[in-house]
Amino acid sequence: MKLEAVYGLHAVTTLLQRSADQVVELWVMKGRQDKRMQRVLELAEEQGLPVREADKGLMNQKAEGNHQGIIAWRKPVQGMSEKQLPDVLDNIEGHPFILILDGVTDPHNLGACIRTADAAGVHLVIAPKDKSAPLNATAAKVACGAAETVPYIQVTNLARTMKELQERGIWIGGTAGEAEQNIYQQNMTGPLALVMGAEGPGMRRLTREHCDFLVNIPMAGEVSSVNVSVATGICLFEAVRQRGSL
Repeated sequence: MKLEAVYGLHAVTTLLQRSADQVVELWVMKGRQDKRMQRVLELAEEQGLPVREADKGLMNQKAEGNHQGIIAWRKPVQGMSEKQLPDVLDNIEGHPFILILDGVTDPHNLGACIRTADAAGVHLVIAPKDKSAPLNATAAKVACGAAETVPYIQVTNLARTMKELQERGIWIGGTAGEAEQNIYQQNMTGPLALVMGAEGPGMRRLTREHCDFLVNIPMAGEVSSVNVSVATGICLFEAVRQRGSL
């Protein structure tokens, strides 16, 4: 089994607090001693995890970004099985609030969207198995712990899954630049799933056809679109504002 690296003080702290059973070993950079690092080491000790000192050069080689002197080696991140989707939906309290990502292939964008979904109180993130980013260590790092709390389920047939959501009374709204109505004009207070398409091509045709309504994000400047993770934040928190859930 190939282990994955989670690095950075916040990401590692969150991982130890929420999913310590997935961690195999911690690497700490030689000479790094401060209060924040001490907190991580205390959590590792509480969980009985082995801690190894490592040279800065080795840690720079193993991490793709700023590791802040700490790397947690964990078992591969696992999204939930498609078979678990009905149970997840059955256990949602109140109006379901779901994010659907169609064609988001960059794990950095996936991680950012999951992080935003967690902040907005989204119950579930759904994506198709084809042409979608995996929930790997890079996505988990960017998600800053949200990958441990927000269910992420990749489905074989997204159109069929959308129909199943609609049969449960969940309205599905898609984002499209050519939509006549904007996100601020649409009622999003009930059971809702928001579909965000990939930057550039947007939603696929079949996904668009299964939406109950389409909305756009009004643009005041020269650019015609924003990054998918930014668009996700705009749309989710407009829904949050309307729903009064924060």
